[in-house]
Amino acid sequence: MTTTATRAATAATATPGLVPVLWLALLATPVAAAANAPVLILPDMAASLGVRTETAAWLVAAFAWAMAVSVPLLSGLLRRRGLPPVLRLSGALLLGGTLLVAASPWLPVTLLGRAAQAAGGAGLVAAAMSLAGSARRMGVISAGFGMLGAAGPLLGAQLSHTVSWRLSLSVSLVSLLALPAVSRHAAITTPPTTPPTAPRNRFDARGAALLTVLATTLVLLPHAPAAAIGSAAVAAALLALHVRRRPDGFVPAALVRSPLFLGSALLALALSTSYFTLLFAVPRLLADRAGWDVTAAGAGQLVALLTGSALSWLLAAASARMGRTAVRTVLVTIGTLAALLAVFASWGPLLLVATLGGVFGATGANAVLSMQAASSAPDPQRPTAIGLFTLCYQLGGAFGPAIATALVLGGA
Repeated sequence: MTTTATRAATAATATPGLVPVLWLALLATPVAAAANAPVLILPDMAASLGVRTETAAWLVAAFAWAMAVSVPLLSGLLRRRGLPPVLRLSGALLLGGTLLVAASPWLPVTLLGRAAQAAGGAGLVAAAMSLAGSARRMGVISAGFGMLGAAGPLLGAQLSHTVSWRLSLSVSLVSLLALPAVSRHAAITTPPTTPPTAPRNRFDARGAALLTVLATTLVLLPHAPAAAIGSAAVAAALLALHVRRRPDGFVPAALVRSPLFLGSALLALALSTSYFTLLFAVPRLLADRAGWDVTAAGAGQLVALLTGSALSWLLAAASARMGRTAVRTVLVTIGTLAALLAVFASWGPLLLVATLGGVFGATGANAVLSMQAASSAPDPQRPTAIGLFTLCYQLGGAFGPAIATALVLGGA
């Protein structure tokens, strides 16, 4: 069984009919650099906008929120309408949001631009993940996420110091270079998500709205715990009742009742939260505990993140041979050790090892567990499963920076 699965994954990777995976990586991964670009330049952004560092951190939270809520929404659009509308809408959102970020002198408008950038990037990510087809190809995309995310902080700092921090937040525009090629290949090789002759159910607007409200309250949890906890509980209860009434709606009942899907999504959430906390906290810890300057911290973190991302691809490539239990044991063990090192280590290289372990766990989870989550759903619902899984992963991108700001960066 294991050998058969491995051969199937290899065949899927090499099948000529699939969209070339490097185009998918180019489509999806630049958003990771844009997401992580503020890591080393939050104080510069805050000074330019005339706000405190904690307030400027909302630019990170807004991006993470928009990514989190947009992936399942655009995955739903992908499931119902197919790939071309998602690519067109995502490209327009990405371009429009970038223009707002480039031109706005005010924080609220800049927040709107960042949210639009993230929503566009989320649609491109949803499209790329839905076209991946195997854990090995998904591993290429996830490793690209890690590598571009690794380059994001240092790239953001360099662009900020030489040109402007606004340019640092615009690097996701590179994704647009892949749109023509992906559209062309997908039009030739990919069947429509829903056959033209199949009946279409009415769009579950209430389910989509309740999921968006729930995700929004969860994103606000680190910032306003008292209000967010109550709101999240109400939203979750209403969504649960709605799923009962409409089990085939925007949030399929079969997914939320699947132990494989829930276990995959929750583990990805935990590892993603740990990674994004380390991503924002370790540069400050390197300065406070080891006396490293910003350049040394950024370069060291870049090496650690690139190494961890490359190793995560090896895990994805070997996942079919290892089996689910072994893969999850590796992810949990390394993720736990990374968090412990960040808490107790004071030597710079050990803090970088913590970063390496964090990105390995998160990108490995995104590559392998996303395919496991998708396998728990019937074929028509796989875009939805990937979208909901990615929602959980992206929530870590909202929780992590807020936790790092509260524990480490609050005095900046």
